[in-house]
Amino acid sequence: MKNKYYIGLKSGDRHLFKSFTNPTQNNYGGIYNAVIGPFKTKRGAIFMLEHGVNNPHCRCVADAERLSK
Repeated sequence: MKNKYYIGLKSGDRHLFKSFTNPTQNNYGGIYNAVIGPFKTKRGAIFMLEHGVNNPHCRCVADAERLSK
């Protein structure tokens, strides 16, 4: 298994982070309210982070991966 990219949501802010394991309420519940991911590539995660807010064309991880190409 390898590190995968996720976006953590808390108080309207979005943060990119890598995790070797799947984020759960026990691991990341105190840090983030919600998590988006896992992303296959860092490029897809950064696209979602920068352009995914209120974008009707980028609604899920697959959309972000496709649009980032």
